[in-house]
Amino acid sequence: QVQLVESGGGLVQAGGSLRLSCAASGRTFNSYVMGWFRQAPGKEREFVAAINWRGSSTYYGDSVNGRFTISRDNAKNTVYLQMNSLKPEDTAVYYCAAGRSGPTNAYNYDYWGQGTQVTVSS
Repeated sequence: QVQLVESGGGLVQAGGSLRLSCAASGRTFNSYVMGWFRQAPGKEREFVAAINWRGSSTYYGDSVNGRFTISRDNAKNTVYLQMNSLKPEDTAVYYCAAGRSGPTNAYNYDYWGQGTQVTVSS
């Protein structure tokens, strides 16, 4: 069992930056693929980024590629999402997820956090 708790969301102006964190409980954190997804009101959940267990491979959605960076610290059981050059269309609830496989399909993730709101004003 893995429990995930996101933090770091908030309100930021367009062009600004935020860093999200996802703290995981459980002894097997370093065996999971970790991903970030987001969901805006009235829209489907969208893949944002993922990272393999070792941190050697990363994956990004087309809309965030080049602006967002995912990383993980297995010693701290934490995964991060650095978000730069934020746009109003990045406004959404951001969810952290853990799974044995991935990386882009939400159905491949077994555990989800409660989400953190990110709002980007124009």
